[in-house]
Amino acid sequence: MAIKTVKFGGSSLADSVQIKKAAGIIKSDPARRYVVPSAPGVRFAGDKKVTDMLYACYGVARNGGDVRAAFAEIRNRFDGIIQELDLDLSLEREYDEIIENIITRRRNMPYGEPEKISSNYAASRGEYLNGKILAEFLGFEFVDAADVILFDENGKLLLDESVNALRQRLDGAENAVIPGFYGKVKDCSYDKIVTFSRGGSDITGSIVANAVKADVYENWTDVSGFLVADPRIVDSPEVIDTVTYRELRELSYMGATVLHEDAVFPVRAAGIPVNIRNTNSPECRGTFIMPDLDDADIPPYIITGIAGKKGFASVNIEKTMMNTEIGFCRKVLGVFEDSGISIEHMPSGIDTMSVFISRKELDGREQLIRSQIQESVSPDKIEFEYGLALLAVVGRGMRHTRGVAGRIFSALAHAKINVVMIDQGSSELNIIIGVSEECFEEAVRCIYAIFVDTK
Repeated sequence: MAIKTVKFGGSSLADSVQIKKAAGIIKSDPARRYVVPSAPGVRFAGDKKVTDMLYACYGVARNGGDVRAAFAEIRNRFDGIIQELDLDLSLEREYDEIIENIITRRRNMPYGEPEKISSNYAASRGEYLNGKILAEFLGFEFVDAADVILFDENGKLLLDESVNALRQRLDGAENAVIPGFYGKVKDCSYDKIVTFSRGGSDITGSIVANAVKADVYENWTDVSGFLVADPRIVDSPEVIDTVTYRELRELSYMGATVLHEDAVFPVRAAGIPVNIRNTNSPECRGTFIMPDLDDADIPPYIITGIAGKKGFASVNIEKTMMNTEIGFCRKVLGVFEDSGISIEHMPSGIDTMSVFISRKELDGREQLIRSQIQESVSPDKIEFEYGLALLAVVGRGMRHTRGVAGRIFSALAHAKINVVMIDQGSSELNIIIGVSEECFEEAVRCIYAIFVDTK
C-alpha cells in the first residue's frame, strides 16, 4: 500500500469544523497514515493564533504575573474543540503540567540558558495539545515530537538521528499523529524543547515523510496550491501545476511562503514529491513539487512564478581600472563578512560593483562600512542607495525560450519602471531584478501580465 504523510496547517485545524474537514480528508484515503498537525490558527478577523497566546502566557510568567489566569483562554479554546467534537477526553492533567512547567522553567532556567529555551516550551504546547485531540478523534496513536525530532545543543536539527528515531518509534504503528513545530535537544538531562521558526510544522512533516519513506507528502493549507504570483498584488493569480525543488527554493527565498523554506531538504534528499492542497477545496489537485522534471515538461506560462521582497539597500562602488586590481572584490566582500552582513547579490561592471544587502543589516553601520571599504580598496566613489526591492522571475522553461529577458524589460519599460539591477544565474533558472520599492507591486503585475495574461 502507498504511504502518505499529511500535514495540516493552523487554518486547517483552527476549530472543530476545520478538524472534521481534515479528519474526513484523512479517512478518505487509507494511504494517509501519518499526520502532522499545527496549533489552531485564527478562526475569524481579530482572532488569535494559539501559538501567540502561548507566547503571551510565557510573557506573563516572565513578568511574575498570574500564569494560571493567563492560560484560561487557551484552556477554554481547547476544551471548546473537545466538546464540539463530542470526545470523551480530558486534558486537565496536561494543562496543569504545562502551567507548572512554564512557571518552573522560567524560574529555574539553568544559568546561561537563553530566554528562548523556556519560551520554546510554551510555544510548542499548541501543537502538542492539538495533536492529542486529533489523535483521539482519528483513533490514531499519538507520538510526542519531543521523543523523535532531535536537535543538538546549538539548536541545529539532527536530521539523520531524527529519521532513525522516527523509524524505530513508528515501527509497527499503522497510523500515528506526530505534532509539528518542535523537538528536543538530544541526550539532555531534562526536556529542553526546541522549536523551528514560524511555519516549522512543514519541516516536521517533511522529516516524517522521509522517515516512513512516503510516496507523497501532502501539505494541507488554505490555498489551492502554489500561485504564480502573490494574490495580494495580482488578482486571482493562476495556480502552478508542478514546480521543481530548485524553483521552489528560489521562490521561497524571495518571499513566497506557502511552504517553509527548510521543509524542502528532508524530502528532496529522499526524492519524495510534495503536494500542496486546500483543506477547504479537497477536490482541487493543488501543486506538485517534484525532485526533477523532464526538459519536455515546460510550464504553460514559460515562467513558473514571480516572488520578491522589499527592504534592500545597495552599496555602489566605483574605481577606475578596478578590473585590473587583483583581489578587489574579495577585499570589498571581506568588509561585509567582518561586519557579519550577508550579501544578497553583487552585480559588477569594468569599473563598478554594487553590493545588495538587507537594509536592516545595514542600519547604523553605514559609516563603518564606508570607512572600511575606503581603507581596503581606496575607491573613487562610494554611494548608498536605499528603498530598493528585489523580485525573482523563476522558471525552468526560461532555459528553452528565447527573448524572455527582452519581454520582461519591455514590459517594465512600457510601465516606466526603472530597473536598478539585473542578475541571472548560470542555470538560467531565474532572473533577479532590482527596482525601487514604490514600483515593486506594479513591476510584479507587469511581468505577470506579459507572461500569463497574454499567453
